[in-house]
Order: sequence, then C-alpha cells, then structure tokens
Amino acid sequence: MVHQHIVWHPTAITKKDRHKLNNHKSCVLWFTGYSGSGKSTIANELDCQLYELGIQSYVLDGDNIRHGLNKELGFSPEDRVENIRRVGEVAKLFVDSGQIVTTAFISPFQKDRDQVRQLFAGNEFIEVFVDCPFEICEQRDPKGLYQKARKGEIRDFTGIDSPYEAPINPELTINTAKHTVHEAAQLIITHLKINGII
Repeated sequence: MVHQHIVWHPTAITKKDRHKLNNHKSCVLWFTGYSGSGKSTIANELDCQLYELGIQSYVLDGDNIRHGLNKELGFSPEDRVENIRRVGEVAKLFVDSGQIVTTAFISPFQKDRDQVRQLFAGNEFIEVFVDCPFEICEQRDPKGLYQKARKGEIRDFTGIDSPYEAPINPELTINTAKHTVHEAAQLIITHLKINGII
C-alpha cells in the first residue's frame, strides 16, 4: 500500500550519470535454483572476477538477507513471497546506484520472479537458472538442510515438500554439473559483454 502523502523524491545524480562514472551499465543477475545448486558459490566467484575488472558489484545472498532485512520472515508461502519482493526492491536500489547486483535466492516460483522482473527496464533483469539435478544438490547438501528436511526438522523445503518451478525462459542457464565455478562466472561475464552492460 502506498500512502497518498508519500511522494517519490528524484535524485540529482541519475542512474545514467552513474553508468558514465563507472564506465559500465548496471543490472541484476537473478540466480535461481535448488539449495546446493551453486548459486552463492558462483555469485561470489563472479563478484571476484568483476572486481578484478574494476566493475562495481555486490552480492545479495539469501542467508545473509535473512540475518538482517528479512530476519522476521519464515518460510511460509506468504513469507517467501515477501522475502523475494523485498530483495527485488533492494536489488532495484543497487541497480539505480549503478552497480551490478547478484542475488542468490532459491526463489522457487515463476510468478515471484516475474513480479521482480517488472521492477526493471530493458535488459536490467537477467534471470540465471543455476541448473543442477536435484539428486546432485541433495548429495552435496553443504548446509545439511536436505538431511534435516528428510527427517522432518525443516518444513516447506524446496524439492522435498515444496515445489520448485524452473524458469520458463531465462536469459542464462548454467549447468553446474557440467561447468566449473570459474567457467560459470566466465559465461556470465561473456553475456554481460555481449549485451553491452560491461
């Protein structure tokens, strides 16, 4: 709900000004995939590679966001929707600030991802499907979450008792069963270059 007495205040320095200063455009790379697919790992490797190129970037990680901004949210369907909505709004602020922001969230539902996409113009929203077979994700289980979900200690866990909707038409698909982390980051950088973002 937007209150009538709240008015958007335009800033003196525009997004276009920041692009000129940074010598690159801004966007959000929206990683989606099962827990354990490699989203956070690739996001951090990409951040390192962008840093080496002198690109302004930042990683918004699902667990980190739930330590602060979204710490009161659980994993009910309503809370998951709100979690993604808030992250989308924060990502938009980063894009407005001229940065390339990477979000590493399961974000299991197409509808939620599509709603975030609507916040961005042109090619600013890049959906990256981190595609990894469910069986491999569960075998990796870096945080022990699948094991806990199988024991019933975690409810509404994506892939166990809550569905995951793979992207219908992502800008990029990274298969982490075939590509190394370094290769995955390189594929994304190539995409950014081809599309004139960096």
